[in-house]
This record gives sequence, structure tokens and C-alpha cells, in this order.
Amino acid sequence: MGREEQIISERLRKLKELRAQGINPYPHKFEKKDSTTELHEKYSKLKNNASASYKAKIAGRLLNTRDFGKIAFGSLQDNAGKIQIVLQEKQTPEKTKQFFKKYIDSGDFIGVEGPVIRTERGELSIMAKKIELLSKSILPPPEKFHGLQDDEERLRKRYLEIISNPETKELFIKKSKFWNTIRSFLIEKRFLEVETPVLETSAGGAAATPFRTRHNSLDIDVFLRISMGELWQKKLMVAGYEKTFEIGRQFRNEGMDMEHLQDYTQMEFYWAYADFNDGMKLVEEMYKKVAKEILGTLKFETHGYKIDLGKKWQLYDYEKTIEKYTGINIYKANEKQILDAISKLNVEHRKGVDKWRLVDSLWKYCRKKIAGPGFLINQPVEITPLAKRNPKDPRKVEQFQVIIAGTELGNGYSELNDALDQEQRFIEQQKLKEAGDTEAQSHDKEFVEALKYGMPPTCGFGVSERLFAYLLDKPIRECVIFPLMKPIEKEAKING
Repeated sequence: MGREEQIISERLRKLKELRAQGINPYPHKFEKKDSTTELHEKYSKLKNNASASYKAKIAGRLLNTRDFGKIAFGSLQDNAGKIQIVLQEKQTPEKTKQFFKKYIDSGDFIGVEGPVIRTERGELSIMAKKIELLSKSILPPPEKFHGLQDDEERLRKRYLEIISNPETKELFIKKSKFWNTIRSFLIEKRFLEVETPVLETSAGGAAATPFRTRHNSLDIDVFLRISMGELWQKKLMVAGYEKTFEIGRQFRNEGMDMEHLQDYTQMEFYWAYADFNDGMKLVEEMYKKVAKEILGTLKFETHGYKIDLGKKWQLYDYEKTIEKYTGINIYKANEKQILDAISKLNVEHRKGVDKWRLVDSLWKYCRKKIAGPGFLINQPVEITPLAKRNPKDPRKVEQFQVIIAGTELGNGYSELNDALDQEQRFIEQQKLKEAGDTEAQSHDKEFVEALKYGMPPTCGFGVSERLFAYLLDKPIRECVIFPLMKPIEKEAKING
């Protein structure tokens, strides 16, 4: 029997003994009065070797113990932080002391009552008068709670990493703050938060490959949404709402890398009577607000780039930028010339797609050379079928993409509200889909019908949690609290 098996066997034995004595190792409730952070703040000036009159009542996970015979120590961790507990002869009741030593292990959740003290060495502590077992752990934690070293295991058992790594715990507190800052910002700007369907009969609102599933009750195939209700929110503009937004999960059945996942959180807003110029101003203000809240500064380093959101945001022209870095004029070059440039520059691209998908691969090569912050503008109409044409050059659309650290961190445009133009673009997209382009959009006749009732000039914009990952200088998968993992074929079975 290996060491871990011995530990498990010993803990199962303790469980059996506790139950035989009529002690429930998994009680229903504990009246927790205090948090570790509150105690540290309240008694920061308590002198060494002194005791406060206050009797604390805390609860959390026991991280480790040290037994020196007449005195024992433990480290207790709750949601807020850590505090030391002390069990001392003549101070801690003998019954409590013996119960702790006989039945409590590292990893257990316990409740502790006792006066607040500061030890001779200056450690704020609780002198335990009473200890209650709240949840008996059967599996031992990672050795000394130093954490998991294997990345696969670490992501699969994220709950253990959060226990052992305060930075990981803080990461997801910041992520909550990130989305709440965006939500509060938009609500202050009088946007209405809405909810739109996750299951759709036609996957629209973006160029992406959807997940398909079966709706048994309606006996139809449906798709998980690939946008944050873009077409639905524009129907709300038709309905007369003027400012809406949604924050939620969306799904794209595509590759995984540092910037991409299949399911992730996205925000999209729609703003009637505004255009892409208005959108750029609002988005720049919002990004600065978010960075200040999350980082405390507008200057940061990420993915090898030095960024200052406080400096003037630049405008990058799609056509001119590609020509600057590749020598290719996208409107004059034919498909073969573009493919030759792609080959020469060793640019990753999808095979069997039309000219404009190849052009966009060239743009992604150029994008890596731009630190930002700024906005990419004047994209070809073929790449963005839902955006309004540029009145000065109908080959292009009024689109804006946030460019920071060589990547796209947000996308918006003046929304197309010409129903007949939209219908024709959908027809062209449908042809591409039928020819094998899985990212092309379907012809959404219901949306076209809604547009025919009239939609006001509208600006739409979307940003995903990729922005958060870049602010924290981490791969996006690290910023998902429980990323999707392949199932483990071998299952460990524990028989109690």
C-alpha cells in the first residue's frame, strides 16, 4: 500500500470512528461570525504576547498543523485570507485538544472559537477553546499545499490550485470585477441589460463555425449561439429600444490557442442613432475605466508589448496597413498573388477559401506588428457582411476593431440597416457556406424581415474575455476558472 493509500485508509477509519461516536463529520451549518481579514484589520495594533477580550468564531480549511506536545499550531484559510490557530495546554480544553490531534487532518474544514491573541513571535492567532469538524477530507491535499506542478492536472483540479495559490484565487476575483466594471459603465450610460437566446435555429451574427445539437421537444436541430445576441439585439433596435447590452456565454466550434476557446464570455452593446465614430469614443473610455479598475494604471506590459492606454489612440487603415507590411494592394491583387505573398511570408491560412478570407490572413500577419492602442478601420465589405458601407468608398465598411498588443480586443461597426443590401449579402454568404466555408453566415430570412420594418442607425460592439487575459498578460485558458478538459479514462474509486 502506497503512502497516499495509507493516508486515505486512515482518514476513512477516522470517519467510521466519528460516526460510531454519534459525531456527524458533515454537519449542516456553522454560525461563522468573523473573517480572517477583518480580524487582521481590527487587531493590527495588538501587542506581542497579548490577548484581546474578543472571542472570535471563524471557519475555513486547515492547511497544515505543527504539534510540539504542550502546544500545537494550525493555519486556517477562509475566503478572505489566513490566520493561525493555537492549541495550548491549560488554555485549550483537554477534550478539544485531544479531538483535534486524533481526528483533524490538513484539508479538513473546521470551525474554531476562542479569543484573539498575538503570540510572542508576533503572529495574530486564535487561541482555540472549541473546535468543530465541518467537513472531513478523505483525499490528502497536494504535498504541503505547494500546489500542482503538472499543467494538465492543475487546470483539471483548479480547486486545488486555488487553495494553494493566492494569485490564482485573486485572478478570478479580478475577473468578476472586470465584468462588473463593464456592466456598471454601460448601465451608467443608460444601456439596458437584456438576455437573448442561447439556442438558435440559425447561427448568425459572426463568421464562425457553430456547435449543433438536437432539441428533442421541438424535434429540430439547433445551434449554440456564436455571437452575444447580435441579430436579436438589432431586432430590439427595430422594436424601439435605443441602448441595449448583454454579457453571457457564446460558443464557437473552432481551434484552441493562446487567444481562442470554444466557450467563453462576451459582451455586446447596440446603440441607436450612433455610428462607428461614436462607438470608438465610448469604447476607448470604457477600456480606460476597466484598466484603471483592474490594474490601477493605464500602462502595462502584455505578451511582449508595452502598452499605454493613456496615449492617443491611432487609426489603422486596413488596405494601407496590409500594403505597408506585405506590398500587396488587396483590391488590385488577384488570388494567386495573395497566395504567393502568404507563402513567402509563411502566413497561416485556411485552404479552399475565397480571396477575402486569404486577405484577412494577411491582415492577421500585419496585426502582430502593431502595439496600439488604436482602431483598425475601412475593412472590405466581403469580410464584414453585417456592417454599413462607407459612403465615401462602398468597397469598405464602417467597422472598428480595437488593436492592442498585436491582437484584436474588440470589434464593432455601424450596423447595416438597409434590408435589401443585407439580404443580398446573406445570399452571397449562403453561397460560400454551400461551397464548404463553415464560417460563412446563413441567410437569416427572419432577421431580414425585421429589418424591412425599419431599424434606426445603430452602432454595435462586442468584446470577449480575451481583453481580460491580455490585461493580466496570460493565455485565455488560464483565465477560465474551469476550462474544458478531455475526460480522464481511468477513474479513481474510493470505497468508504
